[in-house]
Amino acid sequence: MFDKTIYTERRETLKKAVGSGLIVLLGNGDSSMNYKHNHYPFRQDSSFLYFFGIDRPEVMATMDVDNDITTVYGDDVTVVDMVWTGVQEPLQSLSEKAGVSQVGGTKDFEAFVRKARSQKREIHFLPPYRPEHVEVLSSLLDVSPAAVPDMVSVKLIKAVVAQRSIKSADEVAEIIKGVNTTIDMQLAAMTMAREGLTEADLAGRVRSIAIAAGGDLSFPTILTTNGQILHISYSQRVIREGDLVLCDCGAETAMHYAGDLTRTFPVSPTMTTNQRAIYDIVLDAHQAAVNMLKPGVLFRDVHLHACEKLTSGLQQLGLMKGDIKESVMQGAHALFFPCGLGHMMGLDVHDMENLGEKYVGYTDELHQSTQFGLKSLRLGRALEAGFVLTVEPGLYFNPGLIDQWAAEKKCSEFINYENLNAYRNFGGIRVEEDFLITPDGSQLLGKELPKTAQGIEELRG
Repeated sequence: MFDKTIYTERRETLKKAVGSGLIVLLGNGDSSMNYKHNHYPFRQDSSFLYFFGIDRPEVMATMDVDNDITTVYGDDVTVVDMVWTGVQEPLQSLSEKAGVSQVGGTKDFEAFVRKARSQKREIHFLPPYRPEHVEVLSSLLDVSPAAVPDMVSVKLIKAVVAQRSIKSADEVAEIIKGVNTTIDMQLAAMTMAREGLTEADLAGRVRSIAIAAGGDLSFPTILTTNGQILHISYSQRVIREGDLVLCDCGAETAMHYAGDLTRTFPVSPTMTTNQRAIYDIVLDAHQAAVNMLKPGVLFRDVHLHACEKLTSGLQQLGLMKGDIKESVMQGAHALFFPCGLGHMMGLDVHDMENLGEKYVGYTDELHQSTQFGLKSLRLGRALEAGFVLTVEPGLYFNPGLIDQWAAEKKCSEFINYENLNAYRNFGGIRVEEDFLITPDGSQLLGKELPKTAQGIEELRG
């Protein structure tokens, strides 16, 4: 946990922003894997961590804005429970470390919220993403589960987003820990890879480093020779000479701050001519995007600039044609880059995504596009000092998507379909790094990790 003054100040800022009513924050509970007492690894809700720092299952909290009273609720484990779990720190002690002196039990929480509802007080809660939270809120508010999402507090969402978007120096230090562990994971994958190993062999080594560093993965590892599939997991596929391995992985620190990096590297000592050409196009787009990072710049414009760089490179290979800006405006590049350039990162690898992209990545004035490709851009708003985000352009050659677009002659004025056969089974390449937006630009987070084709080939050699 951070110092208790940090949590106290965060809650004070939140209460002032919300103004009145009762703020309810639900911590996560254990989730059974295949029978009641066999649990998935516990992961606390990120907003609960941000405001209370208590990393324990089945804990809730209320902030009574009108009466300026904050309470943490939960039930301490019994002596019998400790036979299985070991000694657990009392909730009173944990709460005091978060700057909260008032503690109640689970039944006290239920009674307090129901009383507030009977008094017709305004109750603020965030969008529930776990079914058990929907069930709890449904019961407390006496509404159907289907009605719960419509009752979330937009005022609370916006207040939380405003706070969590700007990372403090303490948070940046934690994020750098996660990024540096992620770099160790990437180095292990790049140096270990050789013909005859499976994707799972590499993914297992990558995860072991995250666990050994005191945390775990910040998201399920994407490690594949089928890089054209954006979120594919690893498999038992044996890697071969000539393959490209795309490794997109991240470590989460013990305090749950994330890292997220991607490298694409050859199984052979060097890339083929086509692989090197595509790699250099992606890297050029990456650097062009990074050069634009500074406060006040719309990240949507950074994304579109990277798309123009990708399009220009593909034109030089004879795969695209026509006016570059018009091509990007029409979405022709999305055949090869059907996703967004990056996302916010912090306590969640896709930071605060459960609160809604329209609040985290966009504003009341700037709305998310509905165009294929651009609609997957999670972050479009103007950058601010204190944001932490990823920059991750890529080029992906998906045979199914190519066939569909070719059959429809989609964007045929911009795409040379007759030249795509040579790249039909190419796969995909992505380069991803993590950045802090500073008052006058940006800062690359983490220690050195090769990203040029030459640097990667030297490491592979």
